[in-house]
Amino acid sequence: MMDWTDRHCRYFHRLLTSHTRLYTEMVTTGALLHGDVPRHLRFNAEEHPVALQLGGSEPDDLAHCARLAQQWGYDEVNLNCGCPSERVQRGAFGACLMTEPQLVADCVKAMLDAVTIPVTVKHRIGVDRTESYEFVRDFVGTVASAGCEVFTVHARNAWLKGLSPKENREVPPLRYELVHRLKRDFAQLTICLNGGVTSEAQIAAELEQIDGVMVGREAYHNPWLLTGWDTRFFGAAARPHDRAQVEAAMVDYMERCVAAGDPWSHVSRHMLGLWNGLPGARRWRQVWSDHRLKNAPPREVARLAAQARCHAALSTADALAG
Repeated sequence: MMDWTDRHCRYFHRLLTSHTRLYTEMVTTGALLHGDVPRHLRFNAEEHPVALQLGGSEPDDLAHCARLAQQWGYDEVNLNCGCPSERVQRGAFGACLMTEPQLVADCVKAMLDAVTIPVTVKHRIGVDRTESYEFVRDFVGTVASAGCEVFTVHARNAWLKGLSPKENREVPPLRYELVHRLKRDFAQLTICLNGGVTSEAQIAAELEQIDGVMVGREAYHNPWLLTGWDTRFFGAAARPHDRAQVEAAMVDYMERCVAAGDPWSHVSRHMLGLWNGLPGARRWRQVWSDHRLKNAPPREVARLAAQARCHAALSTADALAG
């Protein structure tokens, strides 16, 4: 998710779940071929398992970038064939690639020939008003013939004209049944579902029919949801989670970032959902978002935020009691 799942966000999410695979923002091949590679590819060792999502449509360029991903230590390379933004369309990649399945197959083959880590594809169920199952079935079949074994399917069409990227995540109807049908028709492949998943119960229900679930916006806005996944979906031993301890760990991380020259606000913005749903959460968010505190040490901001949260929570309790 562009501007969301950067390395600071992923560090935060890794404090909540040890086993869930994390994905980067989409990085274009042009950014890696002509830009600052360390800025785009550096990540924290704690983030594993972590996948690099690439945007591009030239097999040679993608192969080069896949090699970079492997050299930098990523666990997977994921080709984005689902982003509908006009900027991406101008680069002739993202969702518009679904209309050229053989080109996607060539891209996947080039990357697989270049690296030993898995190469996967994320895509939509259709483009614009093309809503036939056969369209996405043939796309998956063609790309699978090049060696791709893992497909993450956003269960909405991508409307390339007339909708913004935000509207493309909300307006086209979800059609989970098409993803389920893909799994039935391609039993040998790993088929994962994306789009509209908001609860642990929903994840569990989907896993009865497909192999994996990718959760985006809900995980970002309600991150505490992640804390139950290791036990329920990976069979890991339960470990206690405490929001205050997670916040303290993030403050430690912010201090390291500040020492390295990065503003702590680049980190804190990703954890604003930490106390969602609990009394005082709004006041806590307001403190961490207060631009007047941007030059204060993060530990001091954390103290003020905790103070504001507790005060607001007590006020709420008093009001309810009265």
